[in-house]
Formats: sequence, C-alpha cells, structure tokens
Amino acid sequence: MFPKGGMGNLMKQAKEMQSKMAKAKEEVKLLTDEASSGGGLVKICINGEKQITSVTIDEEVLKEDKEVVEDLVLVAINEAINKIDKQIEDKMNSVTGGMLGGGFPGL
Repeated sequence: MFPKGGMGNLMKQAKEMQSKMAKAKEEVKLLTDEASSGGGLVKICINGEKQITSVTIDEEVLKEDKEVVEDLVLVAINEAINKIDKQIEDKMNSVTGGMLGGGFPGL
C-alpha cells in the first residue's frame, strides 16, 4: 500500500504542515494594513484578526453631508478588509503552497 517508510514520512509531513499552519495563524494575527478613501481624507487601520484598530477622519470631511461621510467610511472599511484578506491569503498560501485553494474564512 505505502512504500517502505511511506506512512511514517506522510505522518511526519502532516505534523510539519500542522506546525507551519499554527505558526502562520499566529503570524496572521500580527498583520496590519491601512486603507483610505476620499483621497486620504478617511483612513482605516485593520489587523489580521479583521478588527478595525483606528479610524481617522479629516476635519474637512465632517463639513460634508452625513451620507457623504458614511460613504467614505464604508468604502475605506471595505478596502481595508479586502487588503487584509489578501495578506492573509498570501501568508497561508506561502505555507500550503496553494494546496488548500485559498480562502480561509474565520482567520
């Protein structure tokens, strides 16, 4: 069924992959990114756990209608999420070699 030592090697590789994945998940938590909208008037910082860590709104934006401010914040948040998702995917693919096909919901 398995070549000599094949099952042992397979188990060893599985343990190594498990260890690499655990390390990568810890490293993902340390990732950060920033996105902006309105030419930098609204800035959002996000971490690898997809928590918004800061929101910066330029005073000029606050002179706009409420809907404009809301739209700028929404665009910046969505961009921040997309950017951190890409970082997470890249990090996990570097460990798995893309074997898992990307997409790691819940990380």
